[in-house]
Order: sequence, then structure tokens, then C-alpha cells
Amino acid sequence: MDRVYVCSCFGVTEQQVRKHAENGACTPRQIASACKAGTDCGNCVRRIQALLGRGACPRREAAGQGEPVLAGLEEAA
Repeated sequence: MDRVYVCSCFGVTEQQVRKHAENGACTPRQIASACKAGTDCGNCVRRIQALLGRGACPRREAAGQGEPVLAGLEEAA
């Protein structure tokens, strides 16, 4: 099985980001709280945003909350 890493600082994979999104983490900040991805160098924040924007968060889609997930971690970095 190929692992595609989103966050090399903490070894977080796309699959892990998707799993956290399924469990309700629907913003980059919530992903960071769940697994630290995006909290060190910040290079992965845009990748996390892209994953969340492509439907990695089924709860947001089901609730009809289609607002952008661009409010990320940039201000915290």
C-alpha cells in the first residue's frame, strides 16, 4: 500500500487526514488539533485545504455547509 504523506514533519498521510475529516475535523485548524499536521513548518496547510475542499469532510457536505475551508492556519504560522 502506497502512503502519500501530507505532513512530513509529523508523518501524517492523506488517509489519516480523510479519517479525521470523517470524524468531524472539517477545517485545517481542526485537522491540526487532531494530528498536529500543519503546526510546524506549515508547508502542508494548502494540501490539507485541497483535501478538505475535495469532499474529505462528509459531514459538511451532508449538512449543506459548502463554505470555503480557506480559513486555515496561516494566521497561526
